[in-house]
Amino acid sequence: MKPLPLPKQKNLRADCAWVIYQILEQGKSSRECLERVQRRHNARDNAWLQEMSLGVMRRLPLLQHWLRSLLDRPLKGNKKVIEHLILLGLYQLSFSRVSNHAAVGETVAAASYLNATGLKGLVNAVLRNFQRENLADKPVDDAIINSGLPKWLFKAIENAYGDDAEQVRNETNAMAPIWLRVNKLQTSLAAFTQALDKAGVEYTLSANHADAVILTKREDITALPGFEKGYFAVQDGAAQLAAHYLKPQANERILDCCAAPGGKTGHIVESAPDTQYVLALDADATRLKRVEENMTRLKHTVDIKQGDAANPDTWWDGKPFDRILLDAPCSATGVIRRHPDIRWLRKANDIDNLAQLQRRILDTLWGLLKPGGTLLYATCSILPKENMAQIQQFLADTPDASLSPIVKTETVDKPGRQITPGEQQMDGFYYARLVKSAD
Repeated sequence: MKPLPLPKQKNLRADCAWVIYQILEQGKSSRECLERVQRRHNARDNAWLQEMSLGVMRRLPLLQHWLRSLLDRPLKGNKKVIEHLILLGLYQLSFSRVSNHAAVGETVAAASYLNATGLKGLVNAVLRNFQRENLADKPVDDAIINSGLPKWLFKAIENAYGDDAEQVRNETNAMAPIWLRVNKLQTSLAAFTQALDKAGVEYTLSANHADAVILTKREDITALPGFEKGYFAVQDGAAQLAAHYLKPQANERILDCCAAPGGKTGHIVESAPDTQYVLALDADATRLKRVEENMTRLKHTVDIKQGDAANPDTWWDGKPFDRILLDAPCSATGVIRRHPDIRWLRKANDIDNLAQLQRRILDTLWGLLKPGGTLLYATCSILPKENMAQIQQFLADTPDASLSPIVKTETVDKPGRQITPGEQQMDGFYYARLVKSAD
């Protein structure tokens, strides 16, 4: 599909349709697209843009099902974006608090901002017919459509989780809470929560995370007490387990591989402030800037390098590491509830390619680990091929690698801890801890 320029004049619904088009037709991430359009809107409208565009991602199969029943034939070329505008209209009518009058009228008007004034009648007719036929109240007897997931992912979850698959799918579509990690080098949990209480911020604590706060409603993170002073970082509860499982100690050399945006790096420093050296490595220069920004705000000192994890000759100083955190490139299927566009950006054949890349990096980093050292393998995936199966094969192929169980139920046949979305309010994550023999 041809690239579509951003509408010359700002319009909330036209800009939202452009975001949806960029994700579905150009394979762009929602974060990248939203950042572009949000530069020209106010904070309230930006929240609306995010809610609506990501809402369409969550409900896409059902919205497309309705669209196919209402549209005589697909639109093509530079008019394809009008289909995405209609999807937005259907979402507003079915799943939002937008009034029906505005959902139809404003969506029809937005066609002009997308250089499709001649299609305003079509947009109006489709949305009016949707209301007339009362499609929103008619159940669709198709589990895949109702799941909000692409067929390949629906089946992958079914195969991996069996009787629990429906719960995993439902949690994948749920809204994710915002977790904060208190930076205990700058404040304490008690002092930070006292500041939140004073500011009227609603939150809960986690029984399983010593430094975590879970916000119970959406907040402007930058306006929270202590943001500029580095009192906290935004980090999901599952990601907060990385430093706990890695167990960094004083006077160690530690590598955080694929480190951006730096949440786990910061937590490593906070867990072992007297450690000798922490290297945050990532291949993406743009994302490394976020690591730098986060470390500066949190007042942490680490070494930050750009480099390919599978090619250490370009960045490694030749000194082995005591501990390595490999947050491996993955399908990110465990964080779809937080980033709904991922389900449409990922394809079935990506999983095999990612598994091969993960193994290549794992083999490479194993050679950089000291005898007796620890490597923590982590992904934000819920698919066994990237997780349990990956570690099973690595252990079978690597004589000097052994499993250091995180949970009591682990065996070499079932290594690691798989966290599913929604478990203790966390994202989906996988961890396996490996130790290199000292001989």
